[in-house]
Amino acid sequence: MNIPAIPAERLPELLRAMPKAELHIHIEGSLEPELIFALAERNGVALPYASVEELRRAYAFTNLQSFLDIYYAGASVLLKEQDFHDMAWAYLQRAAQDGVVRAEIFFDPQTHTARGVPMATVIAGLHRACQAARAQLGVDAELILCFLRHLSEEEAFETLEQALPWRDKFIGVGLDSSELGHPPEKFARVFARCRELGLHCVAHAGEEGPPAYVWSALDVLKVERIDHGVQSAKDPALMARLAQDRIPLTVCPLSNQKLCVFSDLRQHNLRQLLDAGLMATVNSDDPAYFGGYLGENFSQTFAALGLDCGHAYRLARNSLEASFASPEAKRAWIERLDAVFERFAAGG
Repeated sequence: MNIPAIPAERLPELLRAMPKAELHIHIEGSLEPELIFALAERNGVALPYASVEELRRAYAFTNLQSFLDIYYAGASVLLKEQDFHDMAWAYLQRAAQDGVVRAEIFFDPQTHTARGVPMATVIAGLHRACQAARAQLGVDAELILCFLRHLSEEEAFETLEQALPWRDKFIGVGLDSSELGHPPEKFARVFARCRELGLHCVAHAGEEGPPAYVWSALDVLKVERIDHGVQSAKDPALMARLAQDRIPLTVCPLSNQKLCVFSDLRQHNLRQLLDAGLMATVNSDDPAYFGGYLGENFSQTFAALGLDCGHAYRLARNSLEASFASPEAKRAWIERLDAVFERFAAGG
């Protein structure tokens, strides 16, 4: 559609109101300190922090690994099906408030099965929250199982086999955790198996890792989306390919700032990616740790980069089109998106 003129002062309201998809959210990364302490008390888990405030003060990360260390410690309180449900339900309620109509939620089963938590417990709790979100919040939520890339491909295969009895409860697989030193091709065979099973494939690449990791994710793992991908800007040939093939990038601005990928949000390259014709989207990654859910990622990034309603429409529409929802659902959401912009243009 031709983007109608909308007064700049209404942009924050528009960013909240427009329907959008969140495609890069680690559910364990939505675990707020208050819920961590509540679950620790419920399950009798001792934490190395005396209070919620002390835990929040520990969220001073210098890179991806310093974040992951505290991230895995927080996940230790998740033991029962109800814990996983409560964590996901808390996120989904926030997502609905931010105008999310579709959420494709990453979960890391190896983080939990390594502690003796059964795969069934993890998936059942998360799936039940997704079902409730559709019925009560109008959020279409699905699960994507992620492999931890600092572990071996053999362990990824074992995790996949453990999860297959619940194949109907997740739509795809991803690759996350420590990027540097763990190139995508390390997981070539397991991703080939996942494609045979009809699973959607995505992978983290080009966050801290080089553009070469993005190439490998596309050519070796044959992923449909790149999670992060901001380092792609260093490779003009890669940028051209991403634009030509309409490969979605699930960009996470506040995460990139918090992990020092960009020292200042004003230096973020989201505008550059959009101006180059890339199918970029905005997402929250690990919002409990990085200072903002999807709404905050939009509002802070737009303020820092001076983005306008045209960028807002493109980002929202990109997210809906890049989702793994049905064509019918996408069309309906895009019609709603168009209607919101027309209403705002008319002063409604």
